[in-house]
Amino acid sequence: MKRREFTQLSAASALAAGTAGGLLVQPAQAQGGPVEGRQYQRLATKVPGGAPGKIEVIEFFWYGCPHCYVFEPTIEAWAKQLPADVVYRKVHVAFRENVKIHQRLFFTLEAMGKEAQVRPAIFNAIHRGGQSLTDPKAMATFLAPLGVDQAKFLELYNSFGVQNKCLQAGKLQDSYNIDGVPTVAIGGRFLTSPAMAGFGLRASEEELGQRAIAVANFLIEQSRKS
Repeated sequence: MKRREFTQLSAASALAAGTAGGLLVQPAQAQGGPVEGRQYQRLATKVPGGAPGKIEVIEFFWYGCPHCYVFEPTIEAWAKQLPADVVYRKVHVAFRENVKIHQRLFFTLEAMGKEAQVRPAIFNAIHRGGQSLTDPKAMATFLAPLGVDQAKFLELYNSFGVQNKCLQAGKLQDSYNIDGVPTVAIGGRFLTSPAMAGFGLRASEEELGQRAIAVANFLIEQSRKS
C-alpha cells in the first residue's frame, strides 16, 4: 500500500490486487529479463549497511497491509532457500500513527525472539479475524496463548531499546525512499515489488508475488556482478 494513501488502495496496489481473472494493463514486459524503471528501480546512491561480503535483502512491510499478507508465504518460502552470500530480513514501516503502533509491536517481538514465530497469527488476526491490534494491552492478551510473556512484552514495548529500533527503521525506510509496501530492497541499490514486477502483465496477486521473487533473484545476480 502507498504511504500517502493508506486509507485506500493505491494505483500500484490495485495493479497487484487485480480481479479474480487478473487485471489487464498495457503490455510492457521486455524480452531478456526485467527492465529498470519498470520491473525494478535503481537507487541513485547505494544505501550502506549489511554484513561485509553479503548481499542484504530487506522486505519492507506492514502487518496491516493486505498485499503484504498475500505476499508473506511466497517471500518467506524463498527466504529459506537463499544462498549463503545473501542475508534476508524484514523491516516494518511506519507511515502513520496506527502503523507506528504495529512497528513497535514488530520490534518488541523481535527483541523477545518471538516475531517470526507469531507473525502468521498476527497476520491472520488482522486480515481474517478483524482485530486491529493497536492497543498494547490487547496485544499482550492476544499474544499470551502463543507463548509471549505479557509482563515482559509490555516492559519491552515501552523500552528505549525498542524506541531506538523504530527510529533506525524510519531512517532506513527514508534512505530507500519507501512509499509503499510490500517492497523488496536488494544489495542497497535496487527495489522491486509485486506491483513493479507485474508491470504490463495480466496476473493474480499471488502470481505477481512470484514474479517479484524472480526479479529479486535477477537483482541478486546483478549485485554479485557489481
